[in-house]
Amino acid sequence: MTETSQAPTGAADTRPDTEPQEHDEELRYQFPGDKRQDVGRSISSTTMVRRLPHLIRRALALAWQADRRSTLLLLLAQAASGVFGALALYATTGTLAALLRPGPVTAHLRAAAPSLTLLTASVALRAGLGIAVTTLAGRVGPRVNRDADLKLIEAGCSAELAAYDQPSYNESWEAADRGAATTPDLLGSAQDVIASTVSLIAAAGVLTTLNPWLLPFLLLGSIPAGLAAVRTARIHYLAAVTTNDERAALRIYRWHLIDKQRADQVRSDQVLPFMMAMYRKAEARIVAVTDKAGTDAARVSLLAALASGVGAALMWGALLYLVSSGRIGLAAAGSATFALRTAAGGVQGMVGHGARLYRMGLYLDDFFSFLDEAGGHRIARGEIVPGPPKTIEVTGLTYCYPGEQQEPALRGVDLTLHQGEVVAVIGQNGSGKSTLLKLLSGLYLPQDGGGRILWNGIPIEDLDADGLFRQVARVPQEFARWPLPAHANIHLGHHDGDPGEAVRNAAALTGFDEVVSRLRSGWRTLLAQGWQGGAELSGGGWQRAAVARAFYRTRRRPGLLILDEPTSDLDPRAEHRILHALHDLAQDRITLLVTHNLANARLADRIVVMDQGRIVQTGTWDELARQPGGLFRELLDLQQDRTLPAQRTAAE
Repeated sequence: MTETSQAPTGAADTRPDTEPQEHDEELRYQFPGDKRQDVGRSISSTTMVRRLPHLIRRALALAWQADRRSTLLLLLAQAASGVFGALALYATTGTLAALLRPGPVTAHLRAAAPSLTLLTASVALRAGLGIAVTTLAGRVGPRVNRDADLKLIEAGCSAELAAYDQPSYNESWEAADRGAATTPDLLGSAQDVIASTVSLIAAAGVLTTLNPWLLPFLLLGSIPAGLAAVRTARIHYLAAVTTNDERAALRIYRWHLIDKQRADQVRSDQVLPFMMAMYRKAEARIVAVTDKAGTDAARVSLLAALASGVGAALMWGALLYLVSSGRIGLAAAGSATFALRTAAGGVQGMVGHGARLYRMGLYLDDFFSFLDEAGGHRIARGEIVPGPPKTIEVTGLTYCYPGEQQEPALRGVDLTLHQGEVVAVIGQNGSGKSTLLKLLSGLYLPQDGGGRILWNGIPIEDLDADGLFRQVARVPQEFARWPLPAHANIHLGHHDGDPGEAVRNAAALTGFDEVVSRLRSGWRTLLAQGWQGGAELSGGGWQRAAVARAFYRTRRRPGLLILDEPTSDLDPRAEHRILHALHDLAQDRITLLVTHNLANARLADRIVVMDQGRIVQTGTWDELARQPGGLFRELLDLQQDRTLPAQRTAAE
């Protein structure tokens, strides 16, 4: 039984406010230079007609790259379907003419037999071709989507790391991802437009032979529908663009609530009501925009339906006039009826599917734009392939992350590193240590006017990016936990045959081999809990794997070894083992170690102390420990201070 209690009347309500405050800053992803709203407003019938052939060619090009044989068969099947559609309409004329002539029924049937046979065969063959078209489209579509996803991933991994700090890049990625998701539907819409066009051409050819005056009346029922389709496409596209930032915020809120890494805090901190209020607030803005868009689109569609009805009435009235005036016979009128229905369906299909294709094309533009420039941040550096760095020189390095309220992460840093040297980087949280290491390893580039980094005297931006990365082995603070077998988590595909011995040697330096020995399938164990046969490691187990990964890579080639808090989750025994291994590996390479445990910095040849983005002290461990009033001495005293507050008294 659950009991509830109420606060006494007049008592202050101390419960936390689960509603977001009115003036709190919120997640907003709109960014300068976003031209999609301008593109949306420019949507018109003229632009649609002008772009449709281009979009169809683009869709067929994607299909051709994915599966040439199926795409060719698809086009042939659609063309044949149009031919048999025209034959069916012509056969209808012959059949009706034979049946409507005066005379015995048997004579009518004999006269109609050839046309009826052609009609039956055409309809049957067209139905079979329709099944073939559906099957082939179902075969090509997934392949197109697969290729689009692969291209998108490749482009995303070809962007500079600094791109992830830019809201414009994140938004470009989301837009490109939506574009990639539309590629199977794009092919389907292009196919529908082609099929509708083929049907229209076939029906128009039949109508021309019956009476050319029937052709203009087709437009009366189609133009209003076409204009409405374009108008509604513009309304819905603008609504989608307008709510992009809210949709991005919803994805972030949802991810933070369901992600395993935060699941314990969602429950223990009881954050769900507050976060759900933020979610509902953003969702309410989306609902308001989409509701208005739906109402506006319905109004446009209603007006178009009324106009199309008037056009259809005029078209059928014209047909009746031609029959009553004797300009066409009754059999031709019957054929014209079928042809008009087919042609009207073809026109409406071209308009409807064309409008949908045009709308998808807007998202596809985002996709191809991202492929071309990786969201405007494609890695485009020099062509010099570097060897192991003998010296790395940093001069006047300043770096600031994007954001209106950001302070510089680095301010005028000067530093020179030498091969064979171990340098420890010390500082409080937020002092710029990790940013400096990312710049030294080439993950970030110096900003314009923000100083220089030289590898062996060459500016880092003039070096080939892949060649530079091959010279770097690093353990970041937040290391990857790859869903791969244990051995693959170490070599990551970098080996010259059988990597077994090299993997085991690297793992022995960190104690990861002991972790693997306790796994059910040893080195073959999948490190992905929740998957068949998968296992999960402790935080310390994963950190041993991350350090072993860097040591394996170091022994293969790299001349720069970077370890950012490599022992933060480890017990003293594992930490001792790794630091001794690090000392042995330091020869013939530049080694950088970030650690908050100042005792570990004793193994360094030199210590660099950072504070608020600047280097404030440099020297050996003993030199810095003897400097009174320095930051290193202050941090060392705090770390060695083991005095505790007195035990509380009973009264306290």
